[in-house]
Amino acid sequence: MAIDTVTPPAERARELRRAWEQFLGGGDVATVREPIADSWERSSAAGVDPSAERVAPVVADLDETLARWDEHPLAGAAPLIRACLGTIAEAADQLMVVSDAQGMLLWIEGDRRVQDRAADTMNFAEGAMWSEGGAGTNAVGTAIASDHAVQVFAAEHFNEAVQAWTCSAATVHDPDSEQLLGVIDLTGAMKTVHPHSFGTAVATAQAVEAYLRGVMHDRDERLRRRYEHVVAAGGVGRALVSPSGRVIAGEANGWAGSQRLVLPPEGGELVLASGAHALAEPVGHGEAFVLRAEGTAAKRGPTLRLGLLGLDRAAVEIGGRSVQVSRRHTEILALLAARPAGMTTEELAADLYGDAGRPGTVRVEMFRLRKLLGGCVAAEPYRLPPGVVSDLARVQALLDRGSVREAAEHYPGPLVPHSEAPGVARERDALEAWLRHAVMTADDHEALWAWVQCTSGSDDLPAWKRLLASLPHADPRRSLAAARVRSLRLAYA
Repeated sequence: MAIDTVTPPAERARELRRAWEQFLGGGDVATVREPIADSWERSSAAGVDPSAERVAPVVADLDETLARWDEHPLAGAAPLIRACLGTIAEAADQLMVVSDAQGMLLWIEGDRRVQDRAADTMNFAEGAMWSEGGAGTNAVGTAIASDHAVQVFAAEHFNEAVQAWTCSAATVHDPDSEQLLGVIDLTGAMKTVHPHSFGTAVATAQAVEAYLRGVMHDRDERLRRRYEHVVAAGGVGRALVSPSGRVIAGEANGWAGSQRLVLPPEGGELVLASGAHALAEPVGHGEAFVLRAEGTAAKRGPTLRLGLLGLDRAAVEIGGRSVQVSRRHTEILALLAARPAGMTTEELAADLYGDAGRPGTVRVEMFRLRKLLGGCVAAEPYRLPPGVVSDLARVQALLDRGSVREAAEHYPGPLVPHSEAPGVARERDALEAWLRHAVMTADDHEALWAWVQCTSGSDDLPAWKRLLASLPHADPRRSLAAARVRSLRLAYA
């Protein structure tokens, strides 16, 4: 906390102002709290101007900020944050704020007059970067830098323009990966400083982490139900593991030797802390892994590999051997790859043929496909083996992990592009919309470049325009982007 309930705020503010001036003059910081002194040193080393009028740089416009907030893990907790902070924020004319893990402000609520004053006097608005490197010592940035809750009052702020304000911030971590997700903050005028603000911010962050823990447990339970047949099929020495390395089902606790495992990103061999060898096989599109002890890993069948993106006939490989499949079988494989839990005969009939689909026709096609693939496809519900490797699953897994650039680089084109099967069209459109939205909001010109190189992005005028605006002036690709923008504008006109 920055101040107790006894010290008059104005008196403490004057003391801090003298200490701040002394620090800028090359003096020591003996009268300042250690977290603030450390932050001043970091801010100074980062080259932050303590007298700059525009405090924090704007790194995203409103549309992009809203898009990022919609996708952020803390967005689902907004009603809880509002319930925890709303009363004190309204009573004390403070703003409720959420930033991402880098310090960009994603969400601000509170009195409109306070919002306008904060935006006008110190650029405290959605899309602004309030990391220590962007704005100097402040509750959001300093909480991120120290990974600890902090209250910053008056001249404890490194930048003079912010010294009329006080803020209390607490970090929020993902209970699954343990990574920092962002910061919850209360910000108001200096006169509104109170220890309760700090305690409320900390309690809110704890409540949000508890909410996220509940979401994680619900997701774990869905995964257990979805893949219980896979884990049970191997008996002992097999487990279901989250992408973050948590064992969530099975008998692995006896031989894993570690509560959290380090898994290869796309599955494969690994050595456990106990020294035992195991094999991790992805299920779904990387939503979980089946872990097998060395003794059971040797019993696995040949690996099935599928190429489905940008192809009207799937590239199928079983144990290193290529297999030629028909366009209808390609559509079936695409649907099963998109639905790792499996599909019934009726579901396949509807997704392949629409309302005219007949289960009997599907059974004939599935008999032929299963015979062609040597029994790799399980029956009723029809599903692909847990260890299947597909380009579709790879792109989905990369998007799930937020690796937008890699996802775009591994996306050659739409899923079975000329298929008219209703289910394939649905999965194709969903993946393409997901990838394009991720690319357009990623603030990564290399991701944009990868997107416009694929068949879907080559005629995407908004993507080419954004790429042109984001490329450095010395980048030789700018001339191509400019020419493409001109030609597409003419074509669309």
